[in-house]
Amino acid sequence: MRYVIIGAGAVGGAVGGRLAQSGHDVVLVARGPQYEALRTHGLRLRTPDGEHLLRPPVVDGPEALGTLRADDVLLLAVKTQDSVAALDAWSGRPVEGGGTAAERLPLVCAQNGVASERFAARAFRRVYAMCVWLPATFVDPGIVRADGTPLTGILHLGGYPAGADDTAREIAADLKRSRLDAPVVADVMRWKYAKLLANLSNAIEALCAERTSDATRALHARARAEGEAVLAAAGIPYASPEEERACRGDRIRLESFDGTPRGGGSSWQSLKRGTGTIEADWLNGEIGRLGREHGIPTPVNDVLGELAGEAARQGRPPGATPVAVLTAAVDARAAR
Repeated sequence: MRYVIIGAGAVGGAVGGRLAQSGHDVVLVARGPQYEALRTHGLRLRTPDGEHLLRPPVVDGPEALGTLRADDVLLLAVKTQDSVAALDAWSGRPVEGGGTAAERLPLVCAQNGVASERFAARAFRRVYAMCVWLPATFVDPGIVRADGTPLTGILHLGGYPAGADDTAREIAADLKRSRLDAPVVADVMRWKYAKLLANLSNAIEALCAERTSDATRALHARARAEGEAVLAAAGIPYASPEEERACRGDRIRLESFDGTPRGGGSSWQSLKRGTGTIEADWLNGEIGRLGREHGIPTPVNDVLGELAGEAARQGRPPGATPVAVLTAAVDARAAR
């Protein structure tokens, strides 16, 4: 199979780079400075086992790739706020032998949040969900840093909305040959909802300078408690923290290397790069949406989503908001 990585940023670059490194056929799709850097200099994948210079083909969109192959796998790794545009661009592309990508090709949503699968299923017949546990950073064009060792990531994979098939198992086998574990599960969305709860702290990490203080941890706990209450009211199951720890064990350790510390997660990176957008609407906003549907107040997640979006639109750097200011805004909302 050939892997078309739509969005060669942190996750897409790490997964595509590891697949290419192990000899699999990979095409990277990128835009702007990242496209120019990858096309000109290749992908520099920095990992605890060294820096790897990889030169898979790079395109800036579906037109540059032409007719898709019948054995292509489309791996969607853009942020959720960019999903609809990407899906629209790729769904109608012709495939050798007839038909379109939406009709014939598997599409894997390797993203935070739980919305992209719903977006994709409006057009694509073969949608797969992937729960991504992969500590990776993309800040500078052409460079992706993946900190995990001995595994680069653990990527639960399954059909959407449920099920597992031979295609999922073939993809998983390729990933497992590429320093990535990929458990194939029939209930993959249960794992993605668990990851959603963990990702509710992304906005706090992006906004606050005090990333590991007691006040920050307290805010994390409040955001997660809201999320758990909302999922319970909605009847949505999720993997327990004990299941997640048992799966990960010590197979992904974060070890210092190359003399530079790891930055932050995906939302922190959006503010660092000044992209103007952030995924909080699809993380904290998902909890807010479900809370309003089921009558559960969500002041913590509402404020986190609003302030993260405001910081992105205004081009503020990460860590510009004291945690006391953020906590006061949450408390004021909760008191209304």
